[in-house]
Amino acid sequence: MSVAPPTGGPLVDRYGRIARDLRVSLTDKCNLRCTYCMPAEGLPWLAGQQLLTDDEVIRLIRVAVHRLGVDEVRFTGGEPLIRPGLVHIVTAVAALDPRPRISLTTNGIGLARLAPALGAAGLDRVNVSLDTLDRERFVRLTRRDRLADVLAGLAGAAAAGLTPVKVNSVLMRGVNDDEAPALLRFALDHGYELRFIEQMPLDAQHGWDRASMVTAAQILAALRSAYELSPDPAARGAAPAETWLVDGGPARVGVIGTVTRPFCGDCDRTRLTADGQVRNCLFATEEADLRGALRAGADDDELARRWLAATWGKRAGHGIDDPTFLQPARPMSAIGG
Repeated sequence: MSVAPPTGGPLVDRYGRIARDLRVSLTDKCNLRCTYCMPAEGLPWLAGQQLLTDDEVIRLIRVAVHRLGVDEVRFTGGEPLIRPGLVHIVTAVAALDPRPRISLTTNGIGLARLAPALGAAGLDRVNVSLDTLDRERFVRLTRRDRLADVLAGLAGAAAAGLTPVKVNSVLMRGVNDDEAPALLRFALDHGYELRFIEQMPLDAQHGWDRASMVTAAQILAALRSAYELSPDPAARGAAPAETWLVDGGPARVGVIGTVTRPFCGDCDRTRLTADGQVRNCLFATEEADLRGALRAGADDDELARRWLAATWGKRAGHGIDDPTFLQPARPMSAIGG
């Protein structure tokens, strides 16, 4: 006998997991063309009327915080820094009571300029993507010559107090998998927190191949060639990264092993796409439409009920190891991290 989803309270699923971390995509567009994400020519972007307006984004976040127990909001994309209303949205979310923790995942281009305004608006911290420290490799990987802008963005974020500044790196075999120790040295020297992320099947080209993926175990082996790593005694909780103390600490490095070390059992995330769809898993093949309901006049109670129902249907795991696994139709740039 199936059990109906709850009509109130936190965003709970059938397995007892509670989603308190909301990832909000503000745009599907990006100013880089990373080879593991999208083709050189870009993608068919969402039309303007398909995107949630600033006020619609703020309203849905308010519903999540006030009615559904969300206490952390992370803005993603695409590239969220190219959203014109970003500072206004951050200001409004920071004014909510209770106030959620607010973070941003970005490629760092333009961050040096925007960091002071975002800090003043209430942004707490940033995650910046950086896969290589070599300019020529950066150009090959992203199809843009913007490494200097990313490095300036990291420095600008630290200067604006958006700390801890976290660096996200994806290693690819035969491309940059020799840079793990250098990336960690860079992070340690600048006071950043480094997180390596296993490459996931979320590319627009559907060219992901598990056999060529650099695994969490291989990343750790590469790091141990230059550093002593010991398990972090701090409780991991629902954090996606497993962390290790570097040379006895206090510095740490993390590895997000979504594919080979899944953490689905502790997942506390819910996602809102730039066009107003709720996704209960990064790899979900179904979405729940909040934009349509919102624009049809739904009140906050109805929006909350729809969100609760979407969360209730969350699967036990992403199923990447299942032979029936299907890569989501939307690429990462359209889902939000």
